[in-house]
Amino acid sequence: QAQLVESGGGLVQPGGSLSLSCAASRLPYSFTYYDLAWFRQPTGKDREFVAAINWNGRNAVYADSVKGRFTISRGDAVKSIYLHMSSLKPEDTAVYYCAAKYVGSTDLINSRYTYWGQGTQVAVSS
Repeated sequence: QAQLVESGGGLVQPGGSLSLSCAASRLPYSFTYYDLAWFRQPTGKDREFVAAINWNGRNAVYADSVKGRFTISRGDAVKSIYLHMSSLKPEDTAVYYCAAKYVGSTDLINSRYTYWGQGTQVAVSS
């Protein structure tokens, strides 16, 4: 079974930085054929899109709420997805999920992602 495993969550003070990683394994096709994304779900709220990067790494999109503060990247050689978060705010507190979908639709925000991680908690608080 395909598996995505997030790591790197934790508690950070407002204004601080944190980097998340997501390791993929047993995807049906080469990792380079997948568009990748991060979503988050604050407690009691719906899951929301955070950022995505396309299969060749040439196109990245961000939610307006994180634009300029978060950076998504991919490491194809190690089958990993990264999210570097800076200037963190309390409203960034959420469970963060990585996701993958086979290359196809170029709509990275609204497409259905097939594979999901279990999530990692990020808490921004003083």
